[in-house]
Amino acid sequence: MKILIKLSYLGTDFCGYQVQNGKRSIQGELTRAARELFSYDCDITGCSRTDSGVHANMFCATVSKRGESGLETSLSPDRIVRALNAHLPDDICVFDAEWVDDDFHPRYDVKYKEYVYRMYNGHARAPFENGRCLILKKKFTPEQIEKMNEAASHFVGKKDFSSFMAQGSQVATTVRDVKYATVTSCDDVIEFKVAADGFLYNMVRIMTGTLVAVAEGKIKVNEIDEIIASCDRARAGQTAPPEGLYLNKVVY
Repeated sequence: MKILIKLSYLGTDFCGYQVQNGKRSIQGELTRAARELFSYDCDITGCSRTDSGVHANMFCATVSKRGESGLETSLSPDRIVRALNAHLPDDICVFDAEWVDDDFHPRYDVKYKEYVYRMYNGHARAPFENGRCLILKKKFTPEQIEKMNEAASHFVGKKDFSSFMAQGSQVATTVRDVKYATVTSCDDVIEFKVAADGFLYNMVRIMTGTLVAVAEGKIKVNEIDEIIASCDRARAGQTAPPEGLYLNKVVY
């Protein structure tokens, strides 16, 4: 048996999830904390590879003894949560843990993931949103937001999303099954929420940039299907910056 942990983190000061030499990473902090807690080296396997500056409301990872499948500990999951948090910095928090079978994989056993991209849509500056959402240059009207929502609905389905993948990415297939995609607004924040069985590199950020272009009138709603069918990255919108993106939910 190994332990599955669920955590949230503010990605502002991290190079992303994966360990990189000389840089601060989520995996690196978890590896250090697990070593300090269990007094032996652990393998930390994450559900995704979030980029530099990207946040997570829910991220999942398994912890096992280095080179083995199990953990040598008498600690209960609840105590592991508290103990890991005692060894982690303030911008990472483990909020749940459970035992899982040795053959469980936090990435390959995912049914779907949900991402949220946040955009600040206020008239005044928002100092507390800096680094945590995209600050829009001009406030969007309810009509513009509705166009974004209508455009987002065209992402739903099993499709080739080559147009929404960073150029130069190497993957076995660019087909992904999008379960739902919606744009909503509350107070001064617009949220683009999308779930799929998997995501291509920068896929959500390019989708977001495309929706912003729709709101600005640079891309028409009825052009979304054409952009998808073209498999041409140049036809989609710009890649939105990382700070507005949150891994929001992981479903197994």
